[in-house]
Amino acid sequence: MLSVLMRILGITTDLLVYSVIIPVLPFQLERLSYHNVSSLTGWLLCAYSGGLVLSTIPIAMHSERYSTRQMPLILGLIALIGSQVMFMEAPNYAVMAIARVLQGISSSMVWIVGLALLCDTTPEKNVGRQLGIAMTGLSVGLLVGSPAGGALYSRFGFRAPFIFGELCAVVDLLLRLLLIERDVALKWGYDPSEPTAVVMMDTPDASTSDIQLSSIPIAHVHGSTDIETNEVEGPIVSNKSKLPNARKLSISRKSIMDSALVRRPASLHSVIIKLSQSPRALVALTMSFVYGLVQSMQEPSLPLHLQSVWNFNSDKVGLAYLAAVLPALISSPLAGYYVDRAGSDYITCICLFFALPWWIVMTLRRSLPLFIFALGAQSFFVSGVVAPVTTELASVSRTMTGVGYAHVYGAFNLAFGIGTAVGPVIGGQIYDHVKHGWTALCCITAALIVVCVTLGFCYTGADPLLAKVLRHHYPIDSIRKTPDEESSTTDNTSRTHIVSRV
Repeated sequence: MLSVLMRILGITTDLLVYSVIIPVLPFQLERLSYHNVSSLTGWLLCAYSGGLVLSTIPIAMHSERYSTRQMPLILGLIALIGSQVMFMEAPNYAVMAIARVLQGISSSMVWIVGLALLCDTTPEKNVGRQLGIAMTGLSVGLLVGSPAGGALYSRFGFRAPFIFGELCAVVDLLLRLLLIERDVALKWGYDPSEPTAVVMMDTPDASTSDIQLSSIPIAHVHGSTDIETNEVEGPIVSNKSKLPNARKLSISRKSIMDSALVRRPASLHSVIIKLSQSPRALVALTMSFVYGLVQSMQEPSLPLHLQSVWNFNSDKVGLAYLAAVLPALISSPLAGYYVDRAGSDYITCICLFFALPWWIVMTLRRSLPLFIFALGAQSFFVSGVVAPVTTELASVSRTMTGVGYAHVYGAFNLAFGIGTAVGPVIGGQIYDHVKHGWTALCCITAALIVVCVTLGFCYTGADPLLAKVLRHHYPIDSIRKTPDEESSTTDNTSRTHIVSRV
């Protein structure tokens, strides 16, 4: 649970720092006498995503190769603080853009390593729920960042939102210093991903330790095949009330811990090939791209749309963002909860299907309350897609030898980053140069959601909804249920099999 809370805080801090300047950037650029403000704002947001995309692959590969989570997180937060100071003191637009690139690099560290750490320390059956809870940080960051940015800018000036973001990042950094990684916990006989496992060390002799255990899970390892085992005779522990399944084995402590800490990640080329051959992975990454694209297309244009139609200032724009992020506080953990029970296929398709009509409603200009309600409704359903998509990627990772959590979340970060890189540019350009720019953006988003619903129906999950429908209506031998990929091969197991004889 501690890792989940830290992940919530990390995502919250990252999104707060990202969003705290969204309501104020257009007004600040206008104050500095820049023209085509929507386009310039879009390019600044694109610079952030460019840094995120360029840094994703090396960060993901380094994290899996060297089996470390804490140090990249610390370095990422230090870089985040530095980029905030740089942006705050930027004398011109070019320096602002460089600062946003550095901020994107630091964000990439926080996202990739943070999500991998969460999956490292979470039981497989609860991954969806924990990811859903962690993803509330997206909404909390936007909830606090946008209105706080608008209010601080209006009252204290341009530097105030950045100082607020820096203080939040410092608090997050201090908590990261208290982090204990799973590999370290395993050395002390505790596995956070299997809290019911018991590992009790007796007094060791010169070469071995007597260990009482019910199970000794190993670290999340793909491709670790040479796990040392020892066949030992030993009586069942007499006190079964405390350890009902425990057996007393005389085995080498070093062999268990060494095998538990082994990581044999695949090469970059191998990871790319394996992910590209998995329809589940490709669809999940496509949805990640569309999510980033949809969310970022409206960032440079929504404040200007509200200003032109209803004469909103920066304070009111920040309040409007509240309607977009408050519903996501509920939908993300709720979706994660039901993913663990119903599967990612159902939740993904339901959320996308019900998000579609609200984007059409948002093209109407007659009623401000209706617009705000539609903005909140689409946010509720769109945000509900994040938990099943990230859970789907974790499931795919467990079925691929050599592909770790950092690899799949690096791919997620890359797809999401590309979407957020091109989204602000597309949104800003369309809003500035198309007669009914906001209506065009809403129609493009609706079309993308239709594509995602279709892909999710056909490919999401170990047993997609399309396959279930075909089996129901055409129950023939040629249409068979796809076995659950998470348990179909021995590569999926995450436990050390210790051979013993009662």
